[in-house]
Amino acid sequence: MYRNSRRARMAGAVLATATLAAGLTACGGDSLEDSGKGSSDKVSSGSDSGSGNGKKGSLVIGAARFTEAKVLAELYAGVLADAGYSTSVKTVQNREVYEPELRKGSIDVVPEYAATLAEWLNHAKNGEKAEPVASSDIGKTVEALNKLAEPEGIKALPAGEAVDQNAFVVTKEFADKNKLKTLSDLGKSKLKVKIAAGDECATRPFCAPGLTKTYGIDVTGIDPKGVGTPQSKQAVKDGTDQLALTTTTDATLESYGLVVLEDDKKLQNADNILPVVNAKDAGGQEIADALGELTKTLTTEDLVDLNRKVDAERLKEKDVAADYLKSKGLIKK
Repeated sequence: MYRNSRRARMAGAVLATATLAAGLTACGGDSLEDSGKGSSDKVSSGSDSGSGNGKKGSLVIGAARFTEAKVLAELYAGVLADAGYSTSVKTVQNREVYEPELRKGSIDVVPEYAATLAEWLNHAKNGEKAEPVASSDIGKTVEALNKLAEPEGIKALPAGEAVDQNAFVVTKEFADKNKLKTLSDLGKSKLKVKIAAGDECATRPFCAPGLTKTYGIDVTGIDPKGVGTPQSKQAVKDGTDQLALTTTTDATLESYGLVVLEDDKKLQNADNILPVVNAKDAGGQEIADALGELTKTLTTEDLVDLNRKVDAERLKEKDVAADYLKSKGLIKK
């Protein structure tokens, strides 16, 4: 998935498809109707301080080492603590580290991205040249994800509205002048555009080739300034480039005067956010219900705001998560 190279560049933490080529770059099991995870002797080495009364047992929530993943992990920890579990957050480098821990049960829950995890598991099982199983259809993507996850002892819970996937941005001035709201509008305009992105954009199906094939956009070249980097966004702001690749949860667009053009033909895969759990230890209905309320509430706009509070306002992920959960009535005040 192209989107993950952005995280390597923006956060120095690979949650990546970039690793698909190296044994890869982000689940399900049978429905487990037990009352949730019971008392556990699991040691959450390397975790942050825990919370919750632990009456229903302990849970370790895993997080990759970038802002959004850490905020999501704290959100999960908060709702599960409120539901009666003792929770702790364990931050690790990337999916290559936390996925094996999730399978063996030393991590119980992780926030994930549906399409990225589906393809990660697909390539791990079927090789680098495997036919894609993810698409822009979130239902079919999660179904494919669960088929791959079940044999691994992991279980994907339902996905929500919040999504973090590739997004293409232009200046508001450029959009207003040319009456652009969607990528289809850009294609119909016949305007020539240079894209500020990673150099791999030239060959990735979700970047320049996809924009040309799906939308008829006249891409004249790639300016290799990276995915979602300040340099890429500044190049568009300055008019050096016309289009930049970032993500739907980029919290800095307004400061550059940039707006997202809607992916109206759904070129990008469905990277909706969803919880993934160890099916044996954390596959119970109470855990699913607690996480499900959060999943149903969280929006892409919420994530943008949460990311901004951590990255721009320098607030702690745990504090930002707690304030959000209280504001939405997801935990007791």
